[in-house]
Amino acid sequence: MSNYLYILWIPLLPLATFVVLGLFGRKYFAKTAGIISTASLLTSTLLSFVAAKQYFFVDGKVNGIYQKIIALKYTWLQFSPNVSIDMGVIVDPISVMMLIVVTSVSLMVHVFSLGYMKGEERFATYYAFLSLFTFSMLGLILSVNIFQVYMFWELVGVSSFLLIGYYFNKPSAVAASKKAFIVTRFADLGFLIGIMIIGFYGGTLDIGVLIQKLTSAQSPEFLSMTSASFLGASMLTWGLTLIFMGGAGKSAMFPLHIWLPDAMEGPTPVSALIHAATMVVAGVYLVARLFPIFSMDEAALIIVTYVGAFSALLAAIIACTQTDIKRVLAYSTMSQIGYMMFALGISKNGGEAGLGFMASMFHLFTHAFFKSLLFLGAGSVIHMVHSNEMKDMGGLRKLMPITHIAFLIACLAIAGIPPFAGFFSKEEILTAAFHENKLIYGVALFTAALTSFYMFRLYFNIFWSKEAPAKAHSASHDHAHDDAHNHGEGTWTMKLPLLILAACAVGVGFIPFSQFITSDGAALETHINMVFSIAPVALSIIAILLSASFYKNHNTKSDKAVAFFGGFYRAAYKKFYVDELYLFITKKIVFPLIGQPIAWADRNIVDGFMLLLANTTAKISSAIKGLQSGKVQNYALFFFGGVLALSVLFIYIWK
Repeated sequence: MSNYLYILWIPLLPLATFVVLGLFGRKYFAKTAGIISTASLLTSTLLSFVAAKQYFFVDGKVNGIYQKIIALKYTWLQFSPNVSIDMGVIVDPISVMMLIVVTSVSLMVHVFSLGYMKGEERFATYYAFLSLFTFSMLGLILSVNIFQVYMFWELVGVSSFLLIGYYFNKPSAVAASKKAFIVTRFADLGFLIGIMIIGFYGGTLDIGVLIQKLTSAQSPEFLSMTSASFLGASMLTWGLTLIFMGGAGKSAMFPLHIWLPDAMEGPTPVSALIHAATMVVAGVYLVARLFPIFSMDEAALIIVTYVGAFSALLAAIIACTQTDIKRVLAYSTMSQIGYMMFALGISKNGGEAGLGFMASMFHLFTHAFFKSLLFLGAGSVIHMVHSNEMKDMGGLRKLMPITHIAFLIACLAIAGIPPFAGFFSKEEILTAAFHENKLIYGVALFTAALTSFYMFRLYFNIFWSKEAPAKAHSASHDHAHDDAHNHGEGTWTMKLPLLILAACAVGVGFIPFSQFITSDGAALETHINMVFSIAPVALSIIAILLSASFYKNHNTKSDKAVAFFGGFYRAAYKKFYVDELYLFITKKIVFPLIGQPIAWADRNIVDGFMLLLANTTAKISSAIKGLQSGKVQNYALFFFGGVLALSVLFIYIWK
């Protein structure tokens, strides 16, 4: 529909900013790059809100159901009459919701970075990379074709690589960016194979047509996919599982989660953008986009459910032991994404049975605001303390009052305390889990309690607990207090996003989300039951009180708890040695048993064969090069000799 064509400007403006700043930023816009990029994204954000208002309140709903509108579709590569790579724009509830999330959070990060990154030598380059990432993510969520999704998916990966490795002179940042890129490449290989399987059997790469063909149990494509099997699983299961593999890599689900904590080496505002609201939810968005197809295959949904639930629990346990505040938030993100994943896994498609789908999208929406607030709050703290470690913090609530209140609001939101935003979305997920799978409900409830504990462990260690001054403390702690006294909490551009996001963390939970975003476009009834909410809220409050008793004031209780858990605590602190297991597999198995034999075969067999061909050719040419001497008398001799030989041959045949 042409009346939505203006949506094209939402991703194109960040793209234009990237091109201008990338080519000319360091020379011509070294100081104004942040203003240019922020103004561009502000325009995209306003257009996103205009699109949301038009879609949700004007013409998106027909007969009580929100429609999928193709605002633009252009055939880029045609492979066959039915299979092509199309570039287009889809307007539906989840794409419009994601437009709001991506542009809003990215805008807050842009504004915050004006103060946080001030004085950086590569200031313009930083904003160019931010603009590229925002364009890539917006392109992904608006895609109409599954291969178009894949193209922007890879562009998101490149953008995150550039942002994580922004401090390229730090070996740890370079290693982290390579780790993120390599791990997600393996996941994306699965995604690509899954696309090929789904596209081959579905006979198209168009998402809408794929959903239409593969959600009808009587369609030839669906029957073909479910009847064909490999290793006991149907091709539908294989295709969806491999697509989910790509999503699990981007969303840092177990066992492809190892890149996320290391990715904290990037600038803190980047962590807020990539690891709170945008890139890490790309996997959730992918499953949600193809959810009607996922709902047709129980095996694929079981994989989504249990991978999500296990990832949520594992990350919550690890987060309880980490001392780097950004790593705590990274594992918190992994845990919350796990929540969204298993909510999709336990959902059905259509009607009240689709509660899990709505709850997942609702939590994606609320989580974007309170988690980006946590990361930006952590950025303010790091900006003052010059350290990521909790041991260098404490007692900062009076020195950083705005950051303190904002961080507290975000902690209450993620802990699921009413009336903050996280309470409403988490309760919907718990309700869906309770009705569909009691085991998953139990895991979710325990994980929610752990979430409250480790988040308030973080809060009390930063803003309350404070050891007596000691000479053993690094100078950074004293410097932090000097900074705070002399410069407050940073510039107004760092405070304003905290205040806006804090307001969102309080208010967005009251949005009647089930009226707008559901699995089939039809509104759901409200499912919040205050009696049902007693158990999760009570557990969260108990966890907060326990955390306060351990960490609000400096004491030995936490040390005794660490000693009590002993080996389990050490294993959790070491992230259950998953990284070490990967290193062992690669260095002790893959490299010597696979890599080295392949390298030997490449050098000795492949290269040897080519060298043999080359040497043989050289020897033959050397032997016969006398035939091309350049002497006319030799050529005449060969000519008459040939004539004579042919004459003899003809005479012999004639006889």
